Amino acid sequence: MDTNPQVLQDRARELQDRVLPHLDEARRNLSDFNHRALRFIRENPGTCLLGAVALGFIVGRIASRR
Repeated sequence: MDTNPQVLQDRARELQDRVLPHLDEARRNLSDFNHRALRFIRENPGTCLLGAVALGFIVGRIASRR
C-alpha cells in the first residue's frame, strides 16, 4: 500500500466526493420523514398516544419474559 501523503489525501478527497452526495440525500430524506411524522402526530394525537401505550405494553411483556 502506498503511504505517500499526497496519494492518501487524493484518495480521501475522492471518497468524500463519492460519499457526500449520498449523505446529503439521506439527510434530506430523514428531514422529510421527520416533518411528515410530526404532522401526523399533530393531526392524530390520540392514535399516536394509543400506539405508544400499546408498544410500551408489548415491549414490557417481552422484557418481563427474561
